[in-house]
Order: sequence, then C-alpha cells, then structure tokens
Amino acid sequence: SPLQATGRAARPAVGVGGSCEHRGVPLDFTAIDFETANNHAASACSVGLVKVRDGRVVDRAGWLIRPPFGYDDMLEWNTRIHGITAADIVDAPLWAEQVDALLAYVDGDTLAAHNAGFDMGVLTAAQQASGLAVPSLSYVCSLRVARKTYHLDSYRLPVAAMAAGFEDFPHHDALADAEACAAIIVHAAKRHDVTDVGDLARACGTAVGHTGAAAEAEATAG
Repeated sequence: SPLQATGRAARPAVGVGGSCEHRGVPLDFTAIDFETANNHAASACSVGLVKVRDGRVVDRAGWLIRPPFGYDDMLEWNTRIHGITAADIVDAPLWAEQVDALLAYVDGDTLAAHNAGFDMGVLTAAQQASGLAVPSLSYVCSLRVARKTYHLDSYRLPVAAMAAGFEDFPHHDALADAEACAAIIVHAAKRHDVTDVGDLARACGTAVGHTGAAAEAEATAG
C-alpha cells in the first residue's frame, strides 16, 4: 500500500469505548479529521478516519499526505500545532495518489467531523487543486451537535470530547481527533435518543451537509 501510518501510536482497541460507547445506539458513520501544512485549505498533510458500526468503533486508519503541488509548504506554525514536519511528508503519497483509498474507506458513509466546514473545505480544496472532481458526500458536524447537547464554557474538541467521556487524547493528531469526534456523536445520539446521524443533526437544529454535486444541487434548489 502507498499509504503511510502517521508514526504515532494508535489508541487501544477500546477506543471510543468505555463510557462513550453505548450499546443500543445503532449508529453507522465514519468520523474524519484533517491536519494541514499551511493556511490554505488544500494543504492536507494528514488524515484520520474512524469507522463506527452500531455505535462502536470497528476500525481506524490514518496516514500522512503530501499536499497538492503549490500547496505543500509546511509552515512552522502548523508544525507547532500538529507536530508534522516537511521531512515527514516528503515521501508521503500525494493527495491525488491517496484519495481513492480515503473514499474507499468511507464507502458511502455519512461523515462526522468537528467543525465540519473546515474538514469538508479541505477535501474540496484538495480535490480542486489536484484537478479532480469533488465527490458527493454527506456529513454532520460534531461541533454543532455538541453545542445543542452540552452546556460548556467551550466547545473545542478536547472539551466537548471530555463531556462525552473521551479524555486525554493527543489533540491535533488526526486519528485521535477523529476518534474524539466519533465519541461526541455516539454520546450525543444517546442523549437525544436517536439512532441515525441524520436524526441527530435534526434533533440538534442542524442538517446533514453535502459536498460535490449534491451540494451544488442543494444550492440550485435553494
């Protein structure tokens, strides 16, 4: 496989487990998180993916990415945030070389991301910068869900994840952040007594978002 692990240890198999893994919540989705090399949305340098079936984490994947040419400068500021250096991604697959594997992993699932507008913006911009069509995907935002589920001083991922029972994870590690997002979605679904991510979005006063042709159709209809 051309894909490379992030070089960081994955969490134990219990993952979203313990207090935030709820039996009887038959949610199916894939949580996703991107880290970027610089302030351009196309500069994806790492992705984390966590697959949830019946409210339980069943698989995890994460790898480094070389951003599309022209968007691949690694800024020191970004390295300070996520710890990924230019040397780490020099031999990583280009965005265009790994995106088929990313989409195959998602396999039609609704995605979940914390501040999903950012992550969907990364996917969209990286596709466009690579001369590729933006795929039609659906997604929910765990930040919006958290704001309608918990009463917190902050809804940043570490704080919201703690409310969901998911603590002490390395924030800005893409795989860990995706798993924290998954924990929020599963825990919130239990709170709102729903069994579908679309129903969860509606219960939280938001909606399932879309990318690609589906988003364009929505915009035209609106």
